[in-house]
Amino acid sequence: MRILLIEDNVELADAVAEYFRHHGHPLDWVSSAEQAEKVLAYQSFELLILDINLPGKDGYQLLKALRRQGNQVPVLVLTARAEIDDRVSALDLGADDYLVKPFDFRELAARTRALLRRDRGNASNEVRCGNLLFDPASRQVFINDEPIDLRHREVQLLEVFLGALDHVLTKEDIADRLYTFDEAHTPNAIEQTLTRLRKRLDGSSLVIKTIRGMGYLAHVDD
Repeated sequence: MRILLIEDNVELADAVAEYFRHHGHPLDWVSSAEQAEKVLAYQSFELLILDINLPGKDGYQLLKALRRQGNQVPVLVLTARAEIDDRVSALDLGADDYLVKPFDFRELAARTRALLRRDRGNASNEVRCGNLLFDPASRQVFINDEPIDLRHREVQLLEVFLGALDHVLTKEDIADRLYTFDEAHTPNAIEQTLTRLRKRLDGSSLVIKTIRGMGYLAHVDD
């Protein structure tokens, strides 16, 4: 999942970014609502983690503007404000969840998984495609109940395809979901990762097809 964190506390933002990247989730960080608006004008994300007390526009104003624009990206509000009125205001403005600082990183990660699961219409945290099973919490992949050893980037790429089954993804689409702003990459790097992933998934029900001149399509072959 590609995440945007909007948080003006540098130390906290660095810690959150490190935690999510260590667990295989690309996370970008901006420190103000104004910066977030600029980024969201050209880049899509699967989830926003939003602080309320921001310099300039606050998180409430950003959230309200996003929902007025029809942007339905899941938003998890992360703030020191613990009063019921603050929770109610955020949820009424369109927030999907609310977590009070200080928090446990494991709870933050679990809440983000729950929001994505809800957004994708999945009741279970696990993703099953025929004989392939992916557990987002542990980042483990199984084929016929046997664990498959995947590299960090291969798991990220698999998660991208599982979130877009039967949809053609261009290399640009994949890069947007796979890399943060500060990660250098080339189309060749994506091809190499895809080649390795296909080899690891040999014998599984998940087939990643090349659609010539367009991109790639993941399909479950029953």
